[in-house]
Amino acid sequence: MKKIAHIITIYCLLLFSSSCDTDFLDKAPLDQYSEDAVWNDPALIQAFVNSIYFGVPHGFSNIMMASISDESMYNADFGSSNVTKSLVTPSDYSIWNTYNRQEGMIWENQFKYIRAANIFMSRIESAPLDDPAQKTRLTGEVHFLRAYLYFNLVSIYGGVPLVTEAYGLGENYEVKRNSFEECVKFISDELDKAAALLPTVYSDAALKGRATKGAAMALKARLLLYAASDLYHNQAKWAPGYSQPELVGYVGGNRTARWEAAKAACKAVMDMGVYSMYKPVPAASESPADNYAEMFLTKESSEDIFVRFFLPKTDEEWDGYNPGLYNNPNGYHGWGSNTPLGQFVDSYEMKDGTKFSWANPEHAREPYKNREPRFYASILYEGAPWRKRPSDVIASDPVGIVQVGFWERYNATTKQTDVIPGLDTRKGPIEDWNGTYTGYYLRKFVDPKIDAQYVKQDWPWRYMRYTEVLLNYAEACIALGQDAEAKTYINMIRKRAGMPPVTESGAALIERYRNERKIELAYEDHRYFDVRRWMIAGTTFGNARGVDVRYPLNPDKTTATKPVYKVIEVQERGWRDRHYFLPIKLDEINRNKQLIQNPLYD
Repeated sequence: MKKIAHIITIYCLLLFSSSCDTDFLDKAPLDQYSEDAVWNDPALIQAFVNSIYFGVPHGFSNIMMASISDESMYNADFGSSNVTKSLVTPSDYSIWNTYNRQEGMIWENQFKYIRAANIFMSRIESAPLDDPAQKTRLTGEVHFLRAYLYFNLVSIYGGVPLVTEAYGLGENYEVKRNSFEECVKFISDELDKAAALLPTVYSDAALKGRATKGAAMALKARLLLYAASDLYHNQAKWAPGYSQPELVGYVGGNRTARWEAAKAACKAVMDMGVYSMYKPVPAASESPADNYAEMFLTKESSEDIFVRFFLPKTDEEWDGYNPGLYNNPNGYHGWGSNTPLGQFVDSYEMKDGTKFSWANPEHAREPYKNREPRFYASILYEGAPWRKRPSDVIASDPVGIVQVGFWERYNATTKQTDVIPGLDTRKGPIEDWNGTYTGYYLRKFVDPKIDAQYVKQDWPWRYMRYTEVLLNYAEACIALGQDAEAKTYINMIRKRAGMPPVTESGAALIERYRNERKIELAYEDHRYFDVRRWMIAGTTFGNARGVDVRYPLNPDKTTATKPVYKVIEVQERGWRDRHYFLPIKLDEINRNKQLIQNPLYD
């Protein structure tokens, strides 16, 4: 402490003795701009809007949203198991309160950016922008961003206070939560305003990645689809006795009209004629699996509606943006962070469109044979061909084959059986602290051409792509009893994936649609919300499963060349209905006495 105090004293002496000119006290700080400077400089106004985009977090976090749903498991935990056990409380937010993707969506962070959007709206009319088109575009962008920020909040909290002015110091911050219905209308209106002001496309390459008319319309379609879903119409079922059900759903109105509105919003995007499916009909020489993988490893595609672009060396979070490092197997010096669950892997159909089942002896004997193409584009499994091993590992695996299995080898010296772990197991010889528990790794989004321990890939995160709009449209059609129309679009997606068409109707079609959505949009930040809005989370949050892969010792003491697979449980999980929404933090409720807590957290 004495040393620190001494350093501070010297620093202060140097500061105040460095000049006899006391006018330095009136000088503006050199590391920040004054408010007047910002709103009188077009470049700074643009930069101000740019900063609001960071309030919409991208999905390439170390802990992806998939790992707090039924898609994957985060191998280092960091509190993610508290989320998957529904143990989040108003005073313990677990990983929602860390540096990850989840923190970007919580109350205080989203409202921080909403405040910035409100400041913009209060100052832009009087700002001296010589180009009216720029002012129009920036205003449209901020309407879109404010809508997206509120959409994120409503998706995880239900109704929130609708604040459209920037509060200053000393003002009364206490304000009630608006109803869920009021929030949906506000967000929808904001997106309509944005769509009216934004261009359809940007001819200037420097503006790509900004909100467009299509982005506003697609977000509105997603908003209205969510709002029409089961969760927001069944409060009495999951939160009986809650005193203010209007905060977490609708308490009246016509649900059919809501499905119609969602369908119409999707169709409006489709009718723009701007977006199309990426390689919708694979050529005879093309692999549907390669086409699907490629869609996420390209800078731009016909699918892209709203994306986040990156530079290879941009650091935006712990260790920067690097999905390759996060998700590569540990035998490649990757972290193997978001490892697919066994249940998720089992959801991939067979190539002929039938279900995979461990109860089927043929499937159990060779579980990764004849699976649908998107399986091979999304999952790394025992024996999967991958990339060249790093220089310090290549001698152990010259080919580059994923090894999550264990080999039993007879030791003639000890006359015992030794168990040799594969390179990509948690007990492997390369890195034995961060491998998979489930026996799988994520393939989707990861570029095999890049050595992720040294190079950051720079492929964009796709917040919204055209196939989601088609799926949203199909879901609304199913809800309206228009099964034939729904199947038209579901089967377009399956055709692109090299899969046979679905033919079911009614409840069976709903099941097929939901699985198709799960597979097509895997790891794209949808599943966490889908299982809640469909109210199926109680059936999906069972204990996480994986697979134990063994090459057993033969009777002649040689090692089998084909493995035996055993389904295992790897993580305890559980569901409580209160986890349909996050609780509002105690700190926020203590600040604002008018806030009402979400159901089942009292």
